[in-house]
Amino acid sequence: MMTPSRTTLRAAIGTVSAAVLATTVLTGAPATAQAATPEAAPAATASAGSASVRFVDIKGDGGITLKANVFTPAGADGTRRYPVIVLPTSWAMPQVEYMAQAKKLADAGYVVVGYNSRGFWQSGGQIETAGPEDIADASKVIDWALANTPADPQKVGMGGVSYGAGISLLAAAFDKRIKVVAALSGWANLIDSIYSERTQHLQAAAMLGGAGELTGRPSPELRTVLKDFLASNLSKEKDLIAWGKKRSPATYLDRINANGAAIMLGNAWGDSLFPPNQYADFFEKLKGPKRLEFRPGDHATAEGLGLFGLPNDTWTDTKRWFDHYLKGADNGIDKESPVLLKSRSTGAYEGYKSWKDVPSAHRKIALDGSRQINTNWDSGADGGLIFLSSMLDQFFRLPPMASIPLLPRSLAAVWQTERYETGQRVRGTTRLHTTVTSTAESGTAIAYLYDVGPLGVGKLVTHAPFTFHGKTPGQPFGVDMELFSTAYDVPAGHKLAVVVDTVDPLYIEHNPSGARLTFSSPADDPSYVSVPVRD
Repeated sequence: MMTPSRTTLRAAIGTVSAAVLATTVLTGAPATAQAATPEAAPAATASAGSASVRFVDIKGDGGITLKANVFTPAGADGTRRYPVIVLPTSWAMPQVEYMAQAKKLADAGYVVVGYNSRGFWQSGGQIETAGPEDIADASKVIDWALANTPADPQKVGMGGVSYGAGISLLAAAFDKRIKVVAALSGWANLIDSIYSERTQHLQAAAMLGGAGELTGRPSPELRTVLKDFLASNLSKEKDLIAWGKKRSPATYLDRINANGAAIMLGNAWGDSLFPPNQYADFFEKLKGPKRLEFRPGDHATAEGLGLFGLPNDTWTDTKRWFDHYLKGADNGIDKESPVLLKSRSTGAYEGYKSWKDVPSAHRKIALDGSRQINTNWDSGADGGLIFLSSMLDQFFRLPPMASIPLLPRSLAAVWQTERYETGQRVRGTTRLHTTVTSTAESGTAIAYLYDVGPLGVGKLVTHAPFTFHGKTPGQPFGVDMELFSTAYDVPAGHKLAVVVDTVDPLYIEHNPSGARLTFSSPADDPSYVSVPVRD
């Protein structure tokens, strides 16, 4: 397997360290401290009248041990049943990840079972990356909860962050007992997430691989997939796509719809691992009760503070979702607009009746003329670094920036609008259509949309990469692609700029040495970028 870089390992170690710190804050004990058996872990009550917690071993698929914690409402005496919520952990996180939120839910009348996903930390097995074994584990945990807690078999919910979100959605396709899902910062299409437009998301894959090696036991299959992925082994591309499709909730959409679980999806605009587009597409195809929430931030940062027990909008709505669809509470969430967006620029919330209704118009930016650029050199335009860049945008409104006038035109194709007299509320998914001619059969380009102020400094609105293979050198071909969805307000007096270059530290590029790309706009097929706006 390709060895992760020192920088990647440091990032992964930082992630794990943060998890350990969170655990210590929430429980007053090290993250790895837990009882080996249910008998060795007597129930601990935080205060009179509050929920109790115990650590247990649950037998997963194939007989492996899943380390878990169980919160039970205060006063539970076996005479009544309670709704149950099952929470699989995130990738590389210890089994105490959800303890703060689990206690809150248990205090509100839920049985809550949080368990360490197989292959990580002290749970048995290997990391199967939300494979069939993980789906079977989820059902085994539900079986255990119904047999060993006062859980109501008619009121079963699942949820989680990141990896836990993906497993929960997949389980909802295969276990009809699951009535409600809250999937936060997860994925619906794994390939569209880390291999969008045939471009490997380098930093994302390396971080996941490094964190998996540090905190768990990757399966041989996962190690092989990551090795081929990071080495750009195109002979294994079909295998990669089949592997990812098997682990994508979107593959089982018909089963999810048939089972009818009420599904809430939450994500961040700048999610480095699972971009928002794939969630939005999945949401539109769901037939049952559904809700979609997008907020500023990066992977899991929109709900991250809630894991410490701090006030958090995402977790507040998650509880309301469970309250209505598991308990039958008349809290109004079913009557609200099912799409809730929080602007990156203003922090204001906006509600819409569907994802397609988010933009009310589209502004076309003509990509006129012809632009030729050299490949393999970074122009200075880029999408930033995973986690860091979108967190700076979330907390300080400082997205990645570039000086548009100073971008070398030999390395970056640039088009700009005139200054807008009124502000432009970009809402939804920007689309690019252009004609490309390459001097090589393979190549990669990254398209960026910038908000350009009076001094020429561009703030990144959105971006996305695309890669091509098997093209005839010198022969033009069309490109249609989506940039990552967003909600960003361009101030009056600013311009929008479209920039295309060929190198970005987030991605693996496939440009042979000395290759050039030409972007043109034929008269019978003009090139453009369509920007979704809300008037």
